[in-house]
Order: sequence, then C-alpha cells, then structure tokens
Amino acid sequence: MLFSIIAKYGIINNISDEGMVYMTELEKIAYAKMFIDKLANGINPLDDSKIPDGDIVNNVRLSRCFFYVSDILRQVIENGEKQSEPKPQRVPFAITQEQIEKYEFSETPIPVSKITDKINSLIDLKVMKKLSYRQITAWLLNINALCEKENAQGKLVKCPTEFGEEIGISTEFRPGKQGQYTVIVYNKKAQSFILDNIEVIIAFER
Repeated sequence: MLFSIIAKYGIINNISDEGMVYMTELEKIAYAKMFIDKLANGINPLDDSKIPDGDIVNNVRLSRCFFYVSDILRQVIENGEKQSEPKPQRVPFAITQEQIEKYEFSETPIPVSKITDKINSLIDLKVMKKLSYRQITAWLLNINALCEKENAQGKLVKCPTEFGEEIGISTEFRPGKQGQYTVIVYNKKAQSFILDNIEVIIAFER
C-alpha cells in the first residue's frame, strides 16, 4: 500500500525525471525525503495543496510510517555525507629549528617512544604525519649506536653498543607482570644527539 501511495503522488516518477539525471544519489534521497515529509504532514508534494481528510494518506498509521521512513532517509543522508567527506591528506613528518628549540628535555632517562611523543607534540598532527620511534631506532641501528642480540629466549632484542653508551643510551631493568624486563633509555645527552640529527633520521627513512 505504501508503494502505491508513493507512486500515486509521483515520488518515483519525479526522481526518474530527465531533470534529475545530474543529481547525486544523496540529492535524490533528499528529494524523496522531501516528498515523504509532505505526505506525512498531509500535503500533496506535487502542488503543495492540502490532501483531503478522507484520503488514505491521512490515516494515522500511514502517517507514522511516513515519519519513520523519513527518519531512515535522514540517517542515510547524514551517513552518506560523512562518508563522502574527503579525508585530509597529511604531509610527511617535518620539523623546524624553531620547533626543535621548544623540545623539553627530560633529566631522567626515557624510552625512545617518549622522545617521539615529545617531538610530535611540537607539530600540527592534523596536517602532518607523526614521527615514529621505529624511524629513530632504525637509524641508530644503522649508525651502530644500537645492535640486536639474541636473548635467553632466542628472541632478538636491541641493546646499546659502546658508541651508543657514549652518546647517552643505556638499559634499565623494570618490573613487569611476568618479571623484570629490559628497557633502552636515553638521557639528556642522547635526546640532544637525536634532535641534532633529526633531519638525517627523517631522510634515512625516506
């Protein structure tokens, strides 16, 4: 019955008219919703005249159905608009000397992930990609400040080399749920070394 009423008042025909060929699917749905809204309120969508009280369109159950369909179409439109919004393309990580100078050094040795958190807090993450701690450790491995060794469980783990220790990289034992574990930490000197070479680190990953 609902579809016969829709056909009667020309919703389908109007959506299929030649003049609507260039409308997007969302625009067509919005156009159909406008017709449904008018029917729900007892208005002829073709000429905006009041539909006679005795017309089946004014049946309370049908009116509720129209309002329900209208709300469904509203949700479809809103979701479609959200999905169609282009996601902004963020540019590769970069940082200026002025931003680097705002870096707050930790007097206590910290893991490399904390260093990248501090660096990333200096840039606009809405338009720029983050610096990953893996970029830093990959470069430190390349310059022989870090190395990889097999631990007792046969797993490869990173550890500072003699050169790494000279520039302020060390290891700490920390308590965990499954016992102690080793963390590589960077003192103020090591943090400064990374910042001094940040451009080289960025270029190395690219």
